Amino acid sequence: MIMKMEMVMKRYMVLATAALAVATALGATSVMRWGYRGHEMTGHAAAANLPKDMPEFFRKSVAQLTYLNPEPDRWRAPDSLSREMNQAFQYDHYVDLEALPAGALDARDRWDYWARAQAGGVTKVGDAGFLPYRILELYERLEHEFQLWRNAKDEHQREFIEQRIINDAGIMGHYVADAANPHHTTVHHDRWADGYPNPNNYTTEKGFHSRFESKYVETHIEDEDVIRLTRDPQRVGDVRAAVLQHINSSHALLNQLYDLNKQEAFGPDTKSAAHKQFTVDRLAAGANVLRDLWWTAWVKSGEPGAH
Repeated sequence: MIMKMEMVMKRYMVLATAALAVATALGATSVMRWGYRGHEMTGHAAAANLPKDMPEFFRKSVAQLTYLNPEPDRWRAPDSLSREMNQAFQYDHYVDLEALPAGALDARDRWDYWARAQAGGVTKVGDAGFLPYRILELYERLEHEFQLWRNAKDEHQREFIEQRIINDAGIMGHYVADAANPHHTTVHHDRWADGYPNPNNYTTEKGFHSRFESKYVETHIEDEDVIRLTRDPQRVGDVRAAVLQHINSSHALLNQLYDLNKQEAFGPDTKSAAHKQFTVDRLAAGANVLRDLWWTAWVKSGEPGAH
């Protein structure tokens, strides 16, 4: 067992090193959410201790699920190079809860949601964000793919489905990790936004987002910090409600995040233990919800009436 884990970790480190080299070559590290390492840590913690009842191919994919967690941030590029790709995906990383009209998130799909947001006065898609719908879309695809895998008779097709499952599970993990950062749930995503009351005198200087989830995480947090706070997976009853709860729980910590930054700015030289505890808690929350969703998709795919 120890030798097997060592082999997995060696493969994980090779993939991570290669991925970081690619990201650096593309100039992508400056725009990555949770930073590259934060996303890796979330994906790794979620995948490192899966239930034995999960399919073996999934449990053996720790390195790939780790690698894939930052993947949607690799799709970012200057508009001059790939405007179409950026416009298609950039709004999936967040939701600006303060900007939404009442009832918008009751919508069953992203287009009904956007229609409700527009009816409530939101004029730009960038002022809304699609984060909860991106997670739900990928979750539903994953559950369906697990069912296809269960029912597949052809072994070659089963292998193709396995590849599809790992890819979508890893990509979904990115957005679940994003939702664990309060910055991804708010108009105050990089500084306290103009036009909003600021009685606590929170920072209005740009760059908070990167200082917190990239510069601080890269210099203060290790994989084991996050793994220690992960728990056994729990089957989710209402997946939609669980995703919204994950986002709302993160948003409820927004003031605490800004308070911590006010006490001592997040960055490579931060000393406060409270800052580290907050950050590890958020990364572990993302890992726990992600593992719950993977586990739930597998379990529900085998229940009567699964789509």
